[in-house]
Amino acid sequence: MWIDIGTPKVSFLVALDAGSDLFWVPCDCVQCAPLSSNYYSSLDRDLNEYNPSGSSTSKTLPCSHQLCEPGPDCPNPKQQCPYTVNYYSEDTSTSGFLVEDVLHLVPGPSDVSNKSVRAPIIVGCGSKQTGGYLSGVAPDGLLGLGLGEISVPSFLAKAGYIRNSFSLCFNEDDSGRLLFGDQGIASQQTTPFLPLDGKNVTYIVGVDACCVGSSCLDNTNFQLLVDSGSSFTFLPDQIYGKVVDEFDRQVNTSKSSFEGYPWEYCYKFSSNGMPTIPSFTLKFAKSNSFVVSNPVFVIYGAQGAVGFCLAVQLADGDIGTIGQNFMTGYQIIFDRENFKLGWSRSNCKDLNNGDRAPLNPSGTSNSPNSLPTAEQQSAPNSPAVGPAVAGQTPSKSSSTCLSCLVKFFLLLLVAHIS
Repeated sequence: MWIDIGTPKVSFLVALDAGSDLFWVPCDCVQCAPLSSNYYSSLDRDLNEYNPSGSSTSKTLPCSHQLCEPGPDCPNPKQQCPYTVNYYSEDTSTSGFLVEDVLHLVPGPSDVSNKSVRAPIIVGCGSKQTGGYLSGVAPDGLLGLGLGEISVPSFLAKAGYIRNSFSLCFNEDDSGRLLFGDQGIASQQTTPFLPLDGKNVTYIVGVDACCVGSSCLDNTNFQLLVDSGSSFTFLPDQIYGKVVDEFDRQVNTSKSSFEGYPWEYCYKFSSNGMPTIPSFTLKFAKSNSFVVSNPVFVIYGAQGAVGFCLAVQLADGDIGTIGQNFMTGYQIIFDRENFKLGWSRSNCKDLNNGDRAPLNPSGTSNSPNSLPTAEQQSAPNSPAVGPAVAGQTPSKSSSTCLSCLVKFFLLLLVAHIS
């Protein structure tokens, strides 16, 4: 998704990650991914590097700021606040300094005001990246959508620009939308988010049972992290074993393997083509269910499709992860205001019927460029209206590049960006 920050505004093609909080972009680079379009085959324009000194709305975030985590690298309260974020992927991190600047938003499709907004946010000036961020996972930055106070949804909601909610929608053609302030439709299914170790720190839900086709499996209840920043889906050991065994039984064809692919349960096409693929269903309380009609990843060779794999992997611990691949065809609602997950089938094109309020051009701040006050940051019921658009659909060639870069450069946000 392309987003615009700063004054004058500069566009960045960022990955979207509901599993983390910080919004960072390559900045004053010491060690960053290549930004030339030549490196990414079908990208039709170069990616950008953020320059705080080139933005008239950029401000240094001091060590004394309430959102700066104190440490040995922050001895002086007036010193610029450093940051380091280590991600789940091995040896993958970003580090640099925190700055204040503005994010450019435009109204969503149901907002007749048509007023754009420059919303103050905190941005990570990412001067050094490691691991996957150097090999194309998120070369132009990452937008954290988590529950932390430093995340963009938290800032927008607490400043009064939007309701404290957002939605992601993933289409079959790898396009999609992000709407800030969206609380979904009345007919959507929902399930509550669960605390982790007594704290509401991330988007975790409780699964009552797993079903493969029409067969629901005994003792398959577990906790599941909803993470758009994960390309694929992971299940805890005991759950994984039961699901893959039942899938293998129902597919009823010989297992195979494909070099370079991470999945264990793969199959080659026979002369009759693809066999009937059973659905995969997550059952929740109150008879709500999340159905993945096609839980496989098709493998292509020189002559076209040659096989497929059940696109689930073994999780490291007892908490699973539902990734972007199983969210396709759904509008996913992260309702932080009511602390619940919502979902409904969608083609991601007609999203005008959701529960949305107009974008508030001025928020509740005294200045259009001021950050939320300490009181606004801590108030549990701060007023919020929505939804806003922070990005726009990439060009066709850019979309193709997104698919190549895996993560979910597959999205288009409904918040304006360039």
